Amino acid sequence: MPYNFDEPIERRGTGCVKWDAEAPRQTGGWLPPGGIIPMWVADMDFKAAPAILDAVSKRAAHGVFGYTIVEEDYYDAIISWFQRRHHWAIQREDILYTTGVIPAMSCAIKALTMPGEKVLILSPDYNCFFSSIRNNGCEVSESVLRPGRNIQEHGFEVDWEDFEERCADEKTTAFLLCNPHNPTGRVWTKEELERMAEICHRHHVYIISDEIHCELIMPGHQFCPMGTVAPDAIILNSPTKSFNIAGLQIANIICSQPAWRRRIDRAININEVCDVNPFGPVALKAAYNESEDWIDELNQYLWKNYQALRQFFAEELPSCKVCPLEGTYLVWVDVSYYCDTVAAYDNVEELCDHLLTEGKVWVNPGTMYGAESGKGYIRINIACPKRQMMEGLKRIKATITR
Repeated sequence: MPYNFDEPIERRGTGCVKWDAEAPRQTGGWLPPGGIIPMWVADMDFKAAPAILDAVSKRAAHGVFGYTIVEEDYYDAIISWFQRRHHWAIQREDILYTTGVIPAMSCAIKALTMPGEKVLILSPDYNCFFSSIRNNGCEVSESVLRPGRNIQEHGFEVDWEDFEERCADEKTTAFLLCNPHNPTGRVWTKEELERMAEICHRHHVYIISDEIHCELIMPGHQFCPMGTVAPDAIILNSPTKSFNIAGLQIANIICSQPAWRRRIDRAININEVCDVNPFGPVALKAAYNESEDWIDELNQYLWKNYQALRQFFAEELPSCKVCPLEGTYLVWVDVSYYCDTVAAYDNVEELCDHLLTEGKVWVNPGTMYGAESGKGYIRINIACPKRQMMEGLKRIKATITR
């Protein structure tokens, strides 16, 4: 059935992080949210799928929200979804539930590493990777992704020599992968994942793969679960990002190795993220059992938004370079022309401050995702009605060309 992703949803006044939070200036201080178009945090401005709304409404109508048991049909929904959609056979006993992918990540790192060891990432990378690693007393080892021959056509690729060198470091215990990759929008191919896994196995490095964006895949690309390539990888997944239900707080850790799974389960309890709210399991089942057509239509809408954004930059801001969007709804844009060539801004943080204070549009500076690897980039969230996105883009142009 057709869904109306053009419908504007008023989110102000709902205690919404995206729309109601004060915006932090890079240079210090805060800006009230009034009049700002937020294109920063990875949160969609679309209503959840009808089946999810119905399921949550029915659960709310019961009126009692006590402690929750996660029942067998929850596991059945996960197993069925990943088997039919991604050809990945998950065993019931391999699934551990928790409140979110970031808590899951911290639990996996706590369980499998020791303080002082290194965790490898592909930089630029999701900013919570850095904090999760450091909060567990480990060091971040950044293997910086290389721009392709033409960044607007080929995006980013792994520096395999550097990747292996970092895996070979005796202090490197784990590799934390973002699959699909946030913020560059890469969907790693099966061949790339196989090469990562082979190098990690050869150097006895655990693989932890954050796959929260795995349903947000653009036309012409196919998501490959790391679990189908490396069965011993620890997979972190959740329907929350794809189905816009992050506030319901539900996620899963898939681990096929019993000894590792026991340690991760212990870490879940140590970190006290072992209990979920009554709405999370209900929403997951409605997403995986009844909302496949919704996610397919969503991806088509996001792809059209991306094409409109790309056309806008080509025509209105041709000095900026838009990276290919293979997955997620987060577009990685090279704006270094305005920081380096014409020197309109000292750095990308200053540019983003100016967009916020003068243009009333909030985007994230690339340096959030790597102090060096993110220089000269911004990340733009396009998961909103097209009219809203276009207004944000017009503000970006008007501000940085003023």
